[in-house]
Amino acid sequence: MNETGWIVAAVLAGLGLLAFAFRARLLAAFGYKLLRIEPQNHDESRGASDDFRRDGQVVREDPVRIGRLSDLDELEVSDVMVHRTNMRSVNADNPPEAVVREILQSPHTRMPLWKGSLDNIVGVLHAKDLLRALNDVGNDFSKIDVMKIASKPWFVPDTTTLQEQLNAFLRRKAHFAVVVDEYGEVEGLVTLEDIIEEIVGEIADEHDVDMQGVKQEADGSVVVDGTVSIRDLNRALGWNLPDEEATTIAGLVIHETQLIPDEKQAFTFHGKRFVVMKRDKNRIARLRIRPAGEV
Repeated sequence: MNETGWIVAAVLAGLGLLAFAFRARLLAAFGYKLLRIEPQNHDESRGASDDFRRDGQVVREDPVRIGRLSDLDELEVSDVMVHRTNMRSVNADNPPEAVVREILQSPHTRMPLWKGSLDNIVGVLHAKDLLRALNDVGNDFSKIDVMKIASKPWFVPDTTTLQEQLNAFLRRKAHFAVVVDEYGEVEGLVTLEDIIEEIVGEIADEHDVDMQGVKQEADGSVVVDGTVSIRDLNRALGWNLPDEEATTIAGLVIHETQLIPDEKQAFTFHGKRFVVMKRDKNRIARLRIRPAGEV
C-alpha cells in the first residue's frame, strides 16, 4: 500500500472509531453498556443479542434497537416527521388570549406560529416561556406579544438523514425543527423525541394523549383519518404496515387497490381489513381497520 493509501486507511479508521464512540455514548444515555467490540458487519450487528446489557440483564429487543441505530443513515427526517396535516400550530395573528389558550391547552411544549399560511412559519413558542411572560405581566393577556416571546424557527430539508439531524439537535442543544421541501414549503415538523423513538421505540410520557386522527373502538377496530401517516400508526399501535410506496394510510389503500374506493368498500391486505367509512371527492377521509380474520 502506498503512502496515500495508508493515509486514507488511517482517516477511515479514525472515522469508524468516532462513529463507534458516538453510538456507545448514545446507547449509554438510555442505560445500555457495551460489553464487547461492536460487529463491523451491518447484518451481524442486528443479530448480536449479547452485545448490550441493561441493568445487568440482556435486553431481548437490543438487536432491533441496534439495527435501528444503524438505520439512522438510511432514513430521512421525512420518514419520521409529523406531517403538516397532523401538525398542531397557531396563527400568530389571532388575539393574544386565543393564542395563549391554544398553547396552554396543547399536550405539546412547543408549537410553531404562522402568519398568512402554514408555509410562513414565523416562530416557535415554548409553553414555559409563555408562562414566564404571563407571570411578568400579571396574567394580563392583552400585554402579551407572542412574537417577542417566540424563538426563531429552524428549517431543515426533508432529505436530511436522521443521523445528520440527531447530530444537529445535539450540537445546537435543540429539540424541534420545521421540515421543508426543496421549494421551501412546510412538510411537517421533527423533534429529538421522534428520532430517539425510532431507536428505542415509543417513549411513554405522562402527558401523552391519544394520537390525533386515530380512535380505538370498543370492538377492537381502529377508526383512522386518511391523512394519518403509516409510520405514526405503526409506532402507536405496534403494527408493521409498509410505508415504502405511500406515506399516509389513505395512500396505502389507494396504492394497494389501484383505485379510489367508494364508501363501504372493504379490502384485505397486510393482515388487516380496511373499510372505507368516508370519501370526500377524490380523497379517502376515514377508514376502519381491524385484524383480517375479523368481520
